[in-house]
Amino acid sequence: MTLLLPVLGDQLSLSLASLRGVNPSDAVVLMVEVVEEATYVRHHVQKIALVLSAMRHHAVALTQAGWRVDYVRLTDSGNTGSFTGEVTRAIARHHATALRCTHPGEWRVLAMMRGWADQCGIPVEILEDDRFVCPLPVFNTWAAGRKQLRMEYFYREMRRRTGLLMAGDQPVGGQWNFDADNRKPASGDLLMPPLRRVPPDAITREVLALVAERFADHPGTLDHFAFPVTAAEAESAMERFIADALPRFGDHQDAMLQGQPVLWHSLLSPALNLGLLDPLALCRRVEAAYHQGHAPLNAVEGFIRQVIGWREYVRGIYWRQMPGYERLNALSATRALPSFYWTANTKMACVRDAVDQTLKHAYAHHIQRLMVTGTFALLAGINPHEVHEWYLAVYADAFEWVELPNTLGMSQFADGGLLASKPYAASGAYIDRMSDYCRGCHYRVAEKTGPRACPFNPLYWDFLVRHRDQLGKNPRLGPVFRTWDRMAPETQAAYRTSAAAVLMALDRGEGV
Repeated sequence: MTLLLPVLGDQLSLSLASLRGVNPSDAVVLMVEVVEEATYVRHHVQKIALVLSAMRHHAVALTQAGWRVDYVRLTDSGNTGSFTGEVTRAIARHHATALRCTHPGEWRVLAMMRGWADQCGIPVEILEDDRFVCPLPVFNTWAAGRKQLRMEYFYREMRRRTGLLMAGDQPVGGQWNFDADNRKPASGDLLMPPLRRVPPDAITREVLALVAERFADHPGTLDHFAFPVTAAEAESAMERFIADALPRFGDHQDAMLQGQPVLWHSLLSPALNLGLLDPLALCRRVEAAYHQGHAPLNAVEGFIRQVIGWREYVRGIYWRQMPGYERLNALSATRALPSFYWTANTKMACVRDAVDQTLKHAYAHHIQRLMVTGTFALLAGINPHEVHEWYLAVYADAFEWVELPNTLGMSQFADGGLLASKPYAASGAYIDRMSDYCRGCHYRVAEKTGPRACPFNPLYWDFLVRHRDQLGKNPRLGPVFRTWDRMAPETQAAYRTSAAAVLMALDRGEGV
């Protein structure tokens, strides 16, 4: 009797649920590189290289831990190009009598796994992925009967559940959330942490050469590849972040600086989402930095909120709302994604910098994603499914369970307010306040209308007016609409005319 244990590319943990309690002599671990996983959207070349290199390193770690590993490479003769095809071939190779899997991170993969029993003719067991802090049944119990599924209240439950930053039943510091302290702009200085690079070893260099050859038509460049690809490298990156960047992370986590892709951010989300780091252990290590006096409370709380708050919350939303969630479009946005999302060829300095660093590093931090590329897409009425596929393709940490709710719900308001209490719409003033982008921009952020006005300015008001029927009763937008109503008719007309010129240029494929 042989048990076949498929391990996916984002399940790179030696303590994976499907491996526990199994005698390695009775099982084979199956790991597969398949072209369909690299091409169902046009993934950034660094993302493909990261997953393949991390998988190959993990196969070595599994072998060293005593497992028999059947590893199918992309270039192996007979590779079918599909995961189901390789599972079928592996069952025949090893005379497997049963499959044991860990719950995947994407709905389409879960549907695939559920079909294996009928297709392959052997039992399939799918276990809960307990690498997460909040089991899905616990999230569903929390969500049941609530009219609004607000992250802040979920986050408080996760603090109580984990004991992180708790003093008995009260939050350390007397409040749950220090986000108001974490909105300071930044300026470059000599104390800014350097980009944390991991030199590629022989395995990674082989993968980089393979990706350069096989996926040359995919977006991005491999020149700046710097991600950790093993658990040991991820742990080292975590310690460097805590030592060098965590103390100032809180103050400047929303700041943006031209040519500074990382600032004081951790760059740990790719390793975390691959399984190279344990989220709860990471948070406990960050919490310890506060208790040791190394980092202030606003920084530590802000980081922990991103991990046990947002990360766990959006996973719960994803699995509770799929499969229909992917196609939601509450604002009926239909405009095609502009080509500059793939080229960075735009006169808007903020969008150009965010896209350019995305193409170079497969990374941009959350404010660049939400308030620059995301807000422009929202204001311009870009089809949210196209926006979703872009984010899923270009970011190394983008797996559908975490990316889709953040894009459709938080960024594009395509779920009509299930996730966010209001659209994240903003004019150029927000970007000017939180960045240095506007100083050298072709457009002038102080100008509200006209050909040199920052496009965010007229698009902001045009977006609100276009969707007043849907958004007019939102209590958080009431003051904004009252401001619009007090404007002179000629001012309103100037905003709408300027916005129409921007949208027309987008529709014609002209430069903006």
